[in-house]
Amino acid sequence: MAYSGKVLVVDDDRQRARELAELTASAGFTTSVSTSLEDSAPALDDSSDWDVVLCDVHATPEAWERGDANLRELDVQVPVMMFSNESRAAGMLRALRLGANDFFATPVEDSEALFASMERCVRLRAMSRELQQSRRSLEATNRELKSTIRVLEQDQQAGRQVQLRMLPSSPMVVGDYMFSHTVIPSLYLSGDFTDYFTVDEHYVVFFIADVSGHGSSSAFTTVLLKNLFARKRSDYLRRNDGTILQPVEMLKLANRELLDLGVGKFATMVVGVIDRISNTLCYGVAGHLPLPVLVSDQGACYLEGEGNAVGMLEDANFTDTLIGLPDSFMLALFSDGILETLPPKNLVEKEQFFLDVFSQSADSPEELVSRLGLDNVDAAPDDIAALFVNKRFAGD
Repeated sequence: MAYSGKVLVVDDDRQRARELAELTASAGFTTSVSTSLEDSAPALDDSSDWDVVLCDVHATPEAWERGDANLRELDVQVPVMMFSNESRAAGMLRALRLGANDFFATPVEDSEALFASMERCVRLRAMSRELQQSRRSLEATNRELKSTIRVLEQDQQAGRQVQLRMLPSSPMVVGDYMFSHTVIPSLYLSGDFTDYFTVDEHYVVFFIADVSGHGSSSAFTTVLLKNLFARKRSDYLRRNDGTILQPVEMLKLANRELLDLGVGKFATMVVGVIDRISNTLCYGVAGHLPLPVLVSDQGACYLEGEGNAVGMLEDANFTDTLIGLPDSFMLALFSDGILETLPPKNLVEKEQFFLDVFSQSADSPEELVSRLGLDNVDAAPDDIAALFVNKRFAGD
């Protein structure tokens, strides 16, 4: 059988070294000779071309004689087979203490057994090289990945700043009404969004949207929704197109635009229009939970509403609801990320717990946010958006 591999024979007895080198070369190994393992050690690290070292147990540094050093101390990474002409048991124990992979006695009586053991060391060295290459490749991949992640994080942070600039001023005061918001993203970019704006001296339009998923694609969808409402507001001011004042029509337009976008995104929404002259609210719900909560002197209650999420169905159904508002009230709208932060386990209990928080006389959105524990949350398990509308009667 022909063998292969690069072999270094280390022995301070040159004649014995040459004989062992000739023996291994006759089997097909490529062999070289050295008289000192310590001198050869720098060439036996991870990058070494050698496959196996045959070393006399006595051709070792003096520190090894004292038993306080071994092959690892010299950073020898190539498999080492040690040999000795002393008693087999004594030589073997010494070889194992020094960290050798195998031991054989000289003169060699069974060359085939020696060659087979050397071949195992060659295979071990080949596996070690493959492992080193895999590790280097993995480290290079990790470096590239970290670099890519840094770039993505920078892009996400930049996108987050853009998204923050898209949000309305908070608070925005319009006569007796005050509008404010809170947005807590689970990632840099949020799929939850809210907006509010005056249309003329009579009306204030607002909406909250919870886009499916997270990250840049969901954030891009919020840009589309904001742009839709901005366009329809402009149509009202320029052409007296009243679509912006009709929540159902706005939900239908949002449904069509998300379907046409074709990226598989849908959103739950609440769209509302407050008539400041009549103190009424017209709103539409598109699959949104939790429902809006109205807090007044009469207590806290969910507003009724149902409808399909936008961006899912061609024939989605939406309904307008018109209600009169109390002289003093707080209207609160949250995305469903708030439900993830509440203690109860099931949805029914979470919704009741949520309503109970409002029933505990929160005088301001800030107090409510604090009571819900959102003032100390930097990153939530899901995006959280909240929109608040407050009105205080002049006598309050």
